Amino acid sequence: MSNISSTTLSSTLIWSKIQEDAVFIATFETEILPQYMNACRWFAGKARSQKKFSIQIGLEVPVKNSVAYLMIVEVLYSDNETESYLLPISFLESANAQEINPVGVISLAYINEKRGLIIDAIYDETFQQALFRQIAHAENIPQNVGNLEFTRGKGLSGEDINGEISSKALTLASSNSAMTFGDKYFLKLYRKLFRETNPEVEMIEFLTENSDFAFIPAFAGSVCWQRDGIADVTLVMMQRMVENQADSWEKTGKQLDDFVGAFVEKTFAIKEDVFEQIELLAQRTAEMHLALYAPEAEKMFVTEPFNEDYRQFLYKRLNDLLDRRYNLLIDNYGKITDPITQKLTWDFMESKELIDEFIEEILHKDLDSLRIRIHGDYHLGQVLATSKDYIIIDFEGEPESSISDRKIKHSPLKDAAGMIRSYHYAISAKMFNDPSTANLDKVRVQTSADRWYKLIYQTFMDRYLETFGNPHPLFKNNNEINFLMLIYLLEKAVYELGYEISYRPDWVKIPLKGIVNVIREIEKLRM
Repeated sequence: MSNISSTTLSSTLIWSKIQEDAVFIATFETEILPQYMNACRWFAGKARSQKKFSIQIGLEVPVKNSVAYLMIVEVLYSDNETESYLLPISFLESANAQEINPVGVISLAYINEKRGLIIDAIYDETFQQALFRQIAHAENIPQNVGNLEFTRGKGLSGEDINGEISSKALTLASSNSAMTFGDKYFLKLYRKLFRETNPEVEMIEFLTENSDFAFIPAFAGSVCWQRDGIADVTLVMMQRMVENQADSWEKTGKQLDDFVGAFVEKTFAIKEDVFEQIELLAQRTAEMHLALYAPEAEKMFVTEPFNEDYRQFLYKRLNDLLDRRYNLLIDNYGKITDPITQKLTWDFMESKELIDEFIEEILHKDLDSLRIRIHGDYHLGQVLATSKDYIIIDFEGEPESSISDRKIKHSPLKDAAGMIRSYHYAISAKMFNDPSTANLDKVRVQTSADRWYKLIYQTFMDRYLETFGNPHPLFKNNNEINFLMLIYLLEKAVYELGYEISYRPDWVKIPLKGIVNVIREIEKLRM
């Protein structure tokens, strides 16, 4: 379906001078942008009351016989908050616009008496090729304000710098847009922009350029808007394409089908290759963190201690999160009818004071372990399973966190805890939602799920820590490892609780069980 406006734009100026036509720009802002952007999957402001769309700047990219503009569009909402989005646009004369994807058509236009279409430039092959060539040659383009900086990474093969390569735009249900170049490169164009460099680009570039860690899509290049004295704005990242059979959530689900089938027949059975796959993922996770362990790096990646600022940040974040989720659970308790969930809820409520005392230890406990940049949103869905190995993807960080918070350094155990929680979700969702277990004793189902989870937890952590070797500066000793794992497991489970209460009430038992698991471990420490 086309997002095209009924308004036809016109200007007597040529396309390369279009930003000088104030009437054209004003009409584009008021008559075109609201309709077009609200029809785009990547625009996150659809549900908000919008006051104004305005173009902050149009950054120029020369293309074959013309120019494309990287429009930075600011959206002002009724609460006076603003967001910025990237909309690249091209003008194609009618004869050249026959095969453009209808979703990319923005408006009919007459530019300097030439009839054609204004389109989202990601669907314009000349724009695709121009981006690739600028990245390949790492050539910057001066702008009226600042520069467009094109960076080439190690992931871009020398043979492709001057060679020919095909390109196409992908139509994705995603918050960003994407293009591919041949079967080698995947380019992500960031739609929602931030007034800081994107953490994903920083992470992928650092790992590619400063380590031998090969289990990510290698950094091939990026595009940033550089302004003097102001943080760069990341617009584009390009990476090597990787083999992908499925994400690890899907792969784990298939493995669990076998486990559930055996369980229904009253057999507890985990195939040996399941343990082998978990050990391999644990090893790759540890290798990623070893690559990020950089005591001599620049400030952005240098290793840091558990200082007072970080302790206060972590305590406040977890304490505030805990209070909000606890109150939300109380408000919704009357809707909980499942006996297992009711029991877990009571266990949580009765242990609130114990949890409060435990998390307060963050502020004063001796901690000699160190902190590094981490993945930050690490779970089975962020790992691609290839035929023989794993590829780790999506380093943008926790979606609900600010860009600044996503760049805060943590113990790498926070990533490990995220993956452990993901395994807990996988077994719980499968055991409680599979039709074959619907009529079985719920206590037996829970007990079997717990046994699977504990075995996988131990398997993952044993190989994870073994890969670092003992001792390692990131982990002072087992006491600190156990304490930090409980902190990060609790944080993750409490975070998950809010989503399940709001959107999947039948799944509330999963994060609650994770919280109660932590409570039981805290109780052991208090004995």
